[in-house]
Amino acid sequence: MKQNYTIPKNLLDGVEAFLRVADRKSFREAADDLGVSPSAISQTIRQLEDRVGAPLFIRTTRSVGLTEAGSLFHAQAAPAWAMLHGAWESARSIGGRPAGLLRLNMPRSVVPLLIEPIIADFCARYPDVDVEITGEDGLVDLAASGHDAGIRIGELLEADMISVRLAPPFRFVIVGAPAFLDAHGRPTSAADLKAHNCIRQRLASGAMMPWRLIDGNRSIEVAVKGRVIVNQMASVVAFARRGLGLAQVSEPLVLHELHSGALETVLPGLSPSSPGLFLHYPGHAQVLPKLRAFIDHVKAAVASGVLNDLIAEA
Repeated sequence: MKQNYTIPKNLLDGVEAFLRVADRKSFREAADDLGVSPSAISQTIRQLEDRVGAPLFIRTTRSVGLTEAGSLFHAQAAPAWAMLHGAWESARSIGGRPAGLLRLNMPRSVVPLLIEPIIADFCARYPDVDVEITGEDGLVDLAASGHDAGIRIGELLEADMISVRLAPPFRFVIVGAPAFLDAHGRPTSAADLKAHNCIRQRLASGAMMPWRLIDGNRSIEVAVKGRVIVNQMASVVAFARRGLGLAQVSEPLVLHELHSGALETVLPGLSPSSPGLFLHYPGHAQVLPKLRAFIDHVKAAVASGVLNDLIAEA
């Protein structure tokens, strides 16, 4: 017997609005992104919920969260929407001309250090490509979040990711302001860190970023304490510079402060090394011209030594 398969009318209506509200956790911010009024977003979401047959958001006067149904819907709708958007972009750029919106995700500290100096030249070369940069310290699923590429420390990525080296390996160093160290003493061992005020960073997952040290071939994780907790590396550096405590940061991020004497390194012999910075992007799909243009632009900057020079001058 022939089955009657019917695709519901207006199946995709409201999906983009749903994903934007889920991402922003705000109806007003989602409305601003999409260029509509908050009431229009609310009406669109209500119509989508009516078609789904279940509430998708938990709304209070102070916050917006996903219901269980909303979480299930988001888990499948986000990557499907990204694939649909990719299909649209592929058709739109069939002529091979770099165009459209290029979305990049990277740690906040990388934006001023590496990306800002090369983005201006990229935009000048490719006037039909718009660039959206999201500074985010937590790991992000690029496909699910709709980003074209990301920058992260290390090349150990998912099997379907392609990586391009941006910067050589560098150390994570413990630094402090000279005045702070004069007042509280300079630690001479990993155990001494427990007696010092340390500036801690909370990750997007809610966990506290651990302090890891290397003693020969032995890896040490120190559970430090401190009165100040932030959620981004730039703030860690700023508070360390003001003398609020010790901080463990990537060395390129504080080269200027180390050279000027605003910060100094302690326990340098225990500093662990990182593999360096890598650009990564999904390798299972066709690379669109806008992303290919950016990858080639970054590779040229790496080959010419521009990125290494930027780190040295930071």
